[in-house]
Amino acid sequence: MTNFGETDSKGNLRVNIGKVAVIGGGIGGLAAAHWLAKAGAQVVVYEASDQLGGLGTFFQYRDVHLERFYHCMLPSDKHLLGILQELDLVDQIYWKETSFGFMSNGRLYGLNTPLELLQFSRLSWIDRIRVGITGLWGSICSSDGLDDVTCVEWLSKLSGRRAFETFWKPMLQAKFGDRYHDVPALWFWTRFNREKGGKKECKGYIHGGYRRIIDTLVKSIETHGGIIRLKAPVQKLDLTENGQLVISTDQIENEFFDRIVVTAPIFFLRNALKEGSLANVAKKIDADIDMQGVINAVFMLRRGFTKHYWVAAIDDDIPFQGVVESTTLLEKSDTGGVHLIYLMNYLHRTDPRFLQSDDAIIRSYINGLSRLFPDFKEDDIVDSFVFRAPFVEPLYTTGFQRRKPPIVLLPEKVYLATATQVYPDVTSWNGAVGLAKRVVNELFNQVNKTELK
Repeated sequence: MTNFGETDSKGNLRVNIGKVAVIGGGIGGLAAAHWLAKAGAQVVVYEASDQLGGLGTFFQYRDVHLERFYHCMLPSDKHLLGILQELDLVDQIYWKETSFGFMSNGRLYGLNTPLELLQFSRLSWIDRIRVGITGLWGSICSSDGLDDVTCVEWLSKLSGRRAFETFWKPMLQAKFGDRYHDVPALWFWTRFNREKGGKKECKGYIHGGYRRIIDTLVKSIETHGGIIRLKAPVQKLDLTENGQLVISTDQIENEFFDRIVVTAPIFFLRNALKEGSLANVAKKIDADIDMQGVINAVFMLRRGFTKHYWVAAIDDDIPFQGVVESTTLLEKSDTGGVHLIYLMNYLHRTDPRFLQSDDAIIRSYINGLSRLFPDFKEDDIVDSFVFRAPFVEPLYTTGFQRRKPPIVLLPEKVYLATATQVYPDVTSWNGAVGLAKRVVNELFNQVNKTELK
């Protein structure tokens, strides 16, 4: 085994950290496995499903691969762009100026410039001005203390109660349902500053789709000796008397490791640790942390509806909360030649709507599109698909910074990098990659006192 501090012929750091399991094959798990394998670890990735990518999983449509859940990148996504630079993929990204719309009572409003905000007739003149000041203040104010104040309190104070009820509340409900009132203002502050921060909106995508990123990471992991196991849900995680970690799956009863990085949802970890000598480790995770899910309907259309990338649909009789017109960003070569839209509905996995049949969801969403766009005809639809994800984003409460799980569950042994720890960064591929880098750095520091640059 190569000693710490040495590099291989290509200049890659080699670290004596032994055999490492990475549980979860989403972007965070693949990024962690990529760095660990490059550093000389014997890496094994366990993915419970038949496909890698987590929320970036895809499906084949015509001659392209489309994401099941919409994705884009922003110029501020330094962690994601950093690993794409490392993978020689940056030159495959293309960028476009995009915009945001707000639809209410059958009318579409653009909300991207001060003039458009002043034309937003759903608010009084004074409320429009206060909402504008809220946006300006959100882009320059300090985040200190915002984790202990709810969005409801903070936005109501800045914009006024009427503006909160009309403008901000529907968008919070779209993301968190009836749990919106618990969300800290820090969540809003971080999200706003990532999306715009007072600048023109610009988004990016990669030629070949997000599958290209996944495939390139897989190639890197395997080139450096890593192993990837699909359809391998981990049933048990334990620690032997001599200090070795042991993993059991349906296919392999016991496989031994020196260290483990868990990137799968924390609900998996609670089950895997509930018996055995690591049961006390699970107590480091707040048992009350829960997560919101999402239903995503993907429609391939003959034409588009608006010029906006994302349109909030806030009326009570609309069964989805937003329309993402991906074709305003994606080039036709990446959509199979159709106009591509995503209709998303964020809701808890126990909600009866989450268990509706695909046909019922499609029918409901078609009716919703007809109400939003009276000239929409079913003949406009080329194809449609429905996808669900039960664990998308934590249901935040005030003080979540103090509640989120630690990245080290057992020093030099068990590490954690899940969506519940990305906060206050936005839960995105960028946030997941940034967290994975932090966790791998901590593992390196504990073992050999070094870090990724």
